[in-house]
Amino acid sequence: MKKIAIAGAGLVGSLLAIYLRKRKYEVSVFERRGDMRAKGYVGGRSINLALSNRGIKALEEVGLAETLKQIAIPMHGRMMHSQQSELRYQAYGKEGQYINSISRGALNLALINEAETAGAKFFFDHKIEYTDLEKTSITFTVYEKQKQESFDLIIGADGAFSAIRDAFRISDRFDYQQFYIEHGYKELSIPAGQSGEFLMEKNALHIWPRESYMLIALPNPDATFTCTLFFPFEGPVSFQSLQTDQQILDFFSTVFPDAQALMPHLLEEYKRNPVSSLVTVKCYPWVKNKTILIGDAAHAIVPFYGQGMNAGFEDCRRLNELLDKHADNWDLVLPEYQNLRKPDGDAIAQLALDNFIEMRDLVADADFLLRKKIEAHLHSLYPNDWIPLYSMVTFYEQIRYSEAYRNGQIQKKIMDEVMCKPGIATSWQSLNFEEIVQKYRILRTEKA
Repeated sequence: MKKIAIAGAGLVGSLLAIYLRKRKYEVSVFERRGDMRAKGYVGGRSINLALSNRGIKALEEVGLAETLKQIAIPMHGRMMHSQQSELRYQAYGKEGQYINSISRGALNLALINEAETAGAKFFFDHKIEYTDLEKTSITFTVYEKQKQESFDLIIGADGAFSAIRDAFRISDRFDYQQFYIEHGYKELSIPAGQSGEFLMEKNALHIWPRESYMLIALPNPDATFTCTLFFPFEGPVSFQSLQTDQQILDFFSTVFPDAQALMPHLLEEYKRNPVSSLVTVKCYPWVKNKTILIGDAAHAIVPFYGQGMNAGFEDCRRLNELLDKHADNWDLVLPEYQNLRKPDGDAIAQLALDNFIEMRDLVADADFLLRKKIEAHLHSLYPNDWIPLYSMVTFYEQIRYSEAYRNGQIQKKIMDEVMCKPGIATSWQSLNFEEIVQKYRILRTEKA
């Protein structure tokens, strides 16, 4: 039996522990922080998660999907809020297609408990000081004392600022890149109504797009909404520029008036909750001897496609599939895992960055909405040929991220040409849709 160490008791590490215990491995999970079940889950810097098909597929495989759907709320589309408090709704996909709002803390607790029930051992308050990639050992600090332990395999699932990855960074021939966007985020909230009701549409992801920044809100089972302000760190309109109580209140009442009216604790939360940064991490290789990286440790992304967790869960599922394929021969599994997942990690990182521009700048734009309407019509006419990019990423888990990105680039090129046609706003229904799809088929074949 292999003795496997997983660094990180977050979402990906805990899910992977369940997968590996089902394969009868001896699994130890090491976490720098204390046990969230004893210390409680600290809010104030969490973005609610959007659980979609890729993540659900992994949860189904470990038998948790139906249980966790009970604490999730379906979101069938985006509800856009204008500065004049006008609402406009845009469905995410076809009828019956939706993403799920779920609390990071509640999901993490469920995964830790399930992994522990399956026999994984969790070691909290274990800070990783050093990882020896040659000896497959980890040196920990535990309550101010150091200890070293060796394993057959080490898996770094310890997030964007991975301690396991630090050992890769000081090794030879390791490519590493991290970059921050100029925006940070701050958590806010909208409470339930006096009778415990939702004060906005329950089954939607709410967006207040304001070109260079935005506010979003995701529903919770207790009828509250977790809100996140994505805002520049610096500049004339930024976290830096909002200093006094009056500046904060004036800004929200002017720019997000309908949201501000539902936020009785706005000032308190704005001043109390920290501003957190948003980072993208790319690196390679993901495997060094008997140590591997997975999830955010390998490919941290910004949250604007709602795919960070889903991508990490898909990593776990693909790794498990390769263990099936190669009968648990890790010498074959590890190189194939990184070769398979690296292109997908890069693709979803770029898609997430691109989608920030779409969410903050374009969702309220008339041309953008027309483009989406035409694409939805194409999909209804040719459901197996023209699948919109968002649907490929979110609802079609059998399509790889890298394939979705490639197809999306072709679609964009074609739609740019369509949108340049004179009078397209009134004449789009007379387009030769067969010709458009045939062009797409040809370009896809050429790019394949």
